Amino acid sequence: MRMSKHITAGAGNKPARKGILGAIGGFFAAIIEFFTGTYKAFRDGDIWVKLSAIICGASCFARKQYVKGFLLCLVQAVIIWLFPGFLWPYMSKFPTLGTVQAKKAYNPETRKNEWNDYDNSFMILLFSVVGFVLLATAIVLWMRNIRAAREVEVLQKKGKHVNSFKEDIADCFSVKFHRTLLSLPVLGVVVFTIVPLIVMILIAFTNYDRNHLVPAKLFTWTGLKNFDTLVNMTSDSSFAYAFRNVLIWTLVWAVVATITCYIFGIMMAMFINNRNTKGKKFWRVCFMVAMAVPQFVSLLLVRNFFADAGIVNTICKNIGLTDWLYSIKAIPTANYIPFLTHPAWARPMIILINIWVGVPYQMLIATGILMNIPTELLEAARIDGANARQSFMHITMPYILFITGPSLVNSLVANINNFNVIWLLSRDVYTTSDQLMANANANEVDLLVTWLYRLTQDQSNYKMASVIGILVFIVCAILTLLAFSNMIKGDKEESFQ
Repeated sequence: MRMSKHITAGAGNKPARKGILGAIGGFFAAIIEFFTGTYKAFRDGDIWVKLSAIICGASCFARKQYVKGFLLCLVQAVIIWLFPGFLWPYMSKFPTLGTVQAKKAYNPETRKNEWNDYDNSFMILLFSVVGFVLLATAIVLWMRNIRAAREVEVLQKKGKHVNSFKEDIADCFSVKFHRTLLSLPVLGVVVFTIVPLIVMILIAFTNYDRNHLVPAKLFTWTGLKNFDTLVNMTSDSSFAYAFRNVLIWTLVWAVVATITCYIFGIMMAMFINNRNTKGKKFWRVCFMVAMAVPQFVSLLLVRNFFADAGIVNTICKNIGLTDWLYSIKAIPTANYIPFLTHPAWARPMIILINIWVGVPYQMLIATGILMNIPTELLEAARIDGANARQSFMHITMPYILFITGPSLVNSLVANINNFNVIWLLSRDVYTTSDQLMANANANEVDLLVTWLYRLTQDQSNYKMASVIGILVFIVCAILTLLAFSNMIKGDKEESFQ
């Protein structure tokens, strides 16, 4: 059909994107080039370039760049002062995470019980990571200083103009304004995201739990022991059993919750935007009201509605539905329907409630997309004799999927980490009957993220929570890479133009 040809026209004309391995290879190639380039700059540079390897800014003073040279020397002095005086005492204890236990001893001079000069394992870990990150940054700046000194030397030998300090500052707000604009956000990401993330990852390789809480106790490195605990079942640990069940439910929940909200959202959008639908504004307002109410309020109300003694169970009991379900052995008791207290009922109920919560948002997104589908595509399909189903399958749905591809992937990852729905519906309501799950402080409706929360808040089991956090990241990364690689190829822009 001409319709299908029109849709596929232009696909594959653009060059294929580099693969993941190519991107990784390019990254390492850039690092190697940076090191080799620095070595060549040091080897080929004059005495001032070589002296810059010892005293940062020496080449700047020799070439009358006094302000720049002073600033480089100041940065070097601050780093040299910071490491021995503050960071090195922590970094030197990084291999052991401390050896001196906290204890009180009587001081005859003050006649008081005083704490000794004990080690704090968490502070050692934190400031060691800060020290290593700062050390890596200092090495990069040091190498960049050598390369810049060589570049200035080459420019002077060629008789070209060398920027003064004022001109460098002016460039920061003109030619290099993008770097200036990104400097503070990058610094914030490093300080508030990368450093805490590294610390949390390293905790997975320690024995940091309620038996080793700082500052009263020390914790130390345990290698891959925690990962082994999460994979292999032992007589004194049921983490492997709980992890397998929670992981399966997390993946099932993420896929089902994403697909159901996505499909029902599109269906509702098509229903409301249909030319035969009456009262379109009324229906849109109804869905907007559902979105306007804070999610935690809605979920708590729904949880109370479907509680064992809630209004829904009362109605079901009065109309005889509860007795009938008990007679066919669909529920374990004749007193109530365990909507949120039995795994066979709680899991489907949570998915249904999530549909009610998530469909309005997806509906609004789909509505905007449906209103922007090129009319010439639909008109060409109609002229070619395509019916409504064929137009939907070959034009509408591919167009929606192409536009909402990144959002769909984001929804999948968000549902893996959907803490609110699971926690608010099951907190203080659901109690696991599986003893192995209970031993690992988990239950049948927990996601990995809610299980992680229970381990940290209820059990102070930071080591296992960190392991689970790493595995959540791995799962999200794999799903995201697969989705973007197979669904969002970036070569269909011309198909819908």
